[in-house]
This record gives sequence, C-alpha cells and structure tokens, in this order.
Amino acid sequence: MDNIKLQTGRSDQFVNATEQGLNWANRNRRTAINYAVTAVVLILVLVGGYLLYQQRTNSAATAFGQAMTTYQTPIALPGQPVPPGTKTFNTNEERAKASNSQFLEVASRYGMTRPGKLALYFAGITYMEAGQNSSAEDTLKKVAESWNSDVAALGKVALAQLYQQTGRDSQAVDLYNELTKTNASSVPAGLAQIQLAEMYSAEGKQDKAREIYAKLKDSDKDPKGNPGPVAALAGEKLNPTPASAPGLQQ
Repeated sequence: MDNIKLQTGRSDQFVNATEQGLNWANRNRRTAINYAVTAVVLILVLVGGYLLYQQRTNSAATAFGQAMTTYQTPIALPGQPVPPGTKTFNTNEERAKASNSQFLEVASRYGMTRPGKLALYFAGITYMEAGQNSSAEDTLKKVAESWNSDVAALGKVALAQLYQQTGRDSQAVDLYNELTKTNASSVPAGLAQIQLAEMYSAEGKQDKAREIYAKLKDSDKDPKGNPGPVAALAGEKLNPTPASAPGLQQ
C-alpha cells in the first residue's frame, strides 16, 4: 500500500506540474511563441552567418591561390629560351608589382578571412620587392596589428627586415625581441633570435651574434636533452663548415 501511495503521490505531482505548465502556456501563449520564434531566428542567423563565412573563405582561398601563382611565376633571364605558352616575367620588380595588385584585391574583398589576412602580408612583401618601402611599411604595420598572433608575427618579422634594410636597426632589434617574447607558432622565439643574430653578423657585430648563438645552442633542448633544431642551426653558425677547395670533392 505504501508503494501504491508513493506512486500515486508522484503521479499527482507530475499531473500538477503538467497542468501548471499548460496553464502558464495558455496565459502566456504570445510570450511563449515570441520566445520560440526568437530562438529559431537566432539559430538561422548563426547558421547562415557560418555558411556565408565559409563561402567567403573558400572564395578568398581561390583568389589568394591565383595571386600566389602570379607571385611564383618564373623570371626569364635575357636570352633564356622559354617554352611556348609559358608565362614569365622579366624582373623580380615586374613580378612583384603584378602580384601586389592581386594580393591587395584579395585583402580588400576578404580582409576578415585568413586568406585575406595572408594576402595583406604578401602585399607588404611585394611592396618591399618592388622597392616601395613606404607602402610596404604602412601595409606591414597593419599586418603586425592583426588579432591573429601568427599573422601578426609574420608582419613583425617582415617589418623588422624592412627596418634593417633601411638603416633603422634599433627598431628592428625591438621587433625581434618582441617576437622572442611572443613566441608565435609562425615565428618561434628561437627563429626570431636567429634573425637578430644574423642582423648583428651582417653589421659586423660578431660578438653579439655569437653570444646569441651560444645561448640558443645551450637552451634549445628536447625532453631527452638532445639539441633541438634551433640549437643545431646555432651550432652551425658558431662553427661553420669550411668551404671545399676548388676542384676537390668530399
């Protein structure tokens, strides 16, 4: 009997709860309908936005690929035979200008997508190759300010190289040190330090370069204590392999 009473009590509670729910729905039918409609609209907006973003990303990737094809078109040397139908450019500057316009178009139309962000980076690179340093600096600064840390790191390392090329070494050093702290996957801290050391080496500051190489050689270790790729590269920089004498084979 106790079991029967218990089950009956639970049934009554369920019935009461159901009746209360139905009564609330009847009293607030318009409110309930509005909630349901709002939820459906929100879902449609989210799904539609995602599909639109994916469509734009795919379009951006296609346009970016076309720009990269232009950027990778070979340079024909004077007097070099070129197969019929093969597209070539006469100089790096000519190729850079042609691909630059394409990269800018992709960045302008699809700037919110990843291909669009990469296109802006390559627009800065091709400005550099075309000798348009002012435009290159403005463009690469925008890339360096990207919310995407990997894209921003690419912009910063290119900007540091531009500063180095234009005699602003202190600004280049600041960026390389900033990249060391950021340690983005696109420009790891060790690579940023290698770039800094190579800059010092090019300036004839061998002591500073060797100091960085030595530190990297000792610090870049895998879990087993073996030298990592950066340590190996630093070791090669510290102890370069002597060039073979002419006519001798190793």
